[in-house]
This record gives sequence, C-alpha cells and structure tokens, in this order.
Amino acid sequence: MSTDPSSVDVPTEAVVLVSSPDRPGIVARLTATLDEVGGNILEASQYTDIKGRTFLQRVHVSWPSLNPEPEEVHDALQELADQFQMDWRIHWGHARRKVAVFVSREDHCLHDLLLLQRDGSLQCQISLIISNHPDLEQVAERFDVPFHHVEVDESGDSKSESRQLSLLEANDIDLVVLAKYMRVLSPVFVERYPGRIINIHHSFLPAFAGGRPYHQAHEKGVKLIGATAHYATAELDAGPIIEQGVIRVTHKDSVADMVRKGRDIERTVLARAVRWHLEDRVVIHAGRAVVFA
Repeated sequence: MSTDPSSVDVPTEAVVLVSSPDRPGIVARLTATLDEVGGNILEASQYTDIKGRTFLQRVHVSWPSLNPEPEEVHDALQELADQFQMDWRIHWGHARRKVAVFVSREDHCLHDLLLLQRDGSLQCQISLIISNHPDLEQVAERFDVPFHHVEVDESGDSKSESRQLSLLEANDIDLVVLAKYMRVLSPVFVERYPGRIINIHHSFLPAFAGGRPYHQAHEKGVKLIGATAHYATAELDAGPIIEQGVIRVTHKDSVADMVRKGRDIERTVLARAVRWHLEDRVVIHAGRAVVFA
C-alpha cells in the first residue's frame, strides 16, 4: 500500500485514511502522532456515522524539512491503531497508481481520461487499455498507451476474463476504470479488485439500472437524465456511488438527443470519481462511498 519516499526531494506528502469506533480523543491523538513523526497537517476532513458509531478521517500530511522514515511513520500509526481499534492506510504522494481502462466502441470517456492524465490533472499512469473491440486502438496509439483487444462473446466469459486478469497482474494495476465498457464483469473478476473498479453508468442510479437506460428514460418521459460513477460489485449497478450528475431534457428530446447530452455528463462524472479515488478521498463504509471532496 505504501512506497519508500526516501528518494524523493522534500517536501514529502502522504494521505492517511482512518476508520475506527467513535470515541473522544481520536483527532487529538492522531494529530499528536503525526506531529511526533515530523508531519505537518495540510488538510483534514472527518465524518462520524452516528448510527454506526464509526469515525472516519482523511488527513493530508507533509514533511516540509526532511524525508520521513516510512517504518517510523507506520509503527507510530499502528501503535495508535492498536489503542483505538483503528483501520488505517497511507499513500505516499509521489507513488502514482497504475490504471487500466476498459472500453468497447465509445471513446468520449476514454479521450477525457487520457487528456486529463496527459495534462497532469489525473495523478496516475494509464498503463493499458483493454477492449472487446478493436475500434479504439488508434486512440491508444495516439497517446502511446498499450492496447489489448480481448474478444468477449458474452459477459462473464471465463476465458476472456482470465486473459484480462493476466494483463492486469502483469502490469501491477491498482485501479480498473470501466469507461463505457459494455460488458458485465463476473463476480469472480470483481472480487479480485474490491473497491478498485470504477464504472460509469449512463443513468442517475438507482433509476434505470441495466441496459438501454436512455431508452427507458425516454419512455418514462423524465425531465432529468444523468450519469453515475460507482464502484463495481457482484450485483449489477448496485455498488457504492461515488459521484452523479444530471442535465435537463424535455419531451422534444429524442433518445439520440438524450445520448448526446448524456455523454457530456458521463465524461465529467467519471473523471471526478477517478480523480477522487486517486487522491484517496473515497472511503467505502457500510455499503456507501464517503467522499471527502
């Protein structure tokens, strides 16, 4: 989960995420612990689930004058965790995560992610693009990203997924982004990357889950359509929701109009969700995504 920061020019930064049973003194003790190992808090956000009596916090820390010893930081946090029954993780700021993007034929979300990464707005490395069609290979070539065409005759095909998983493992992928990938991953696949697969669904979930949501919306005569970025789970379109967006439509809009309008929402919603995940702003708690945006 962490990488040695000793070779990086100061200041070194990290994000610490904690979850523990709620009790007095947690914030003070965590602040003191980070201070004891030379850390300076740049930003801190917290949330208390009153019903579940659970405390969650995201702390952005810097070491402005020296590179910290990772083992010292880890030992201090673990000692605190033992006292407070705390789950925690740390991500050093310079350690860019490796991302794989799954696509089919539509390219708007893929283009947006590639441009954002190129311009430095997404702190990650898009290591490969996997598609069940060959159509977008030229897009990958344009951005110098390896492209892999893996035919998928039907959702959940074990042979295809085995090849896809092999590619992910060979490239040490940290996050999978389903950028209009029009196949459903099997529970076996999803369980290999829990909380690390982000899907964009072209509907304001939980309305119009599954296929052809714009057709469903048109038939119902809705006045708002939207898009939902969520973590993929074994249950289709039911994972924790990270971000959503909407746009107004009228009875004059055809299905094609809704698709066109929806694409603008899809790309921005997906980009925000991916960015927040990469910045460690999302914590999955009690089946929901808590977002420290």
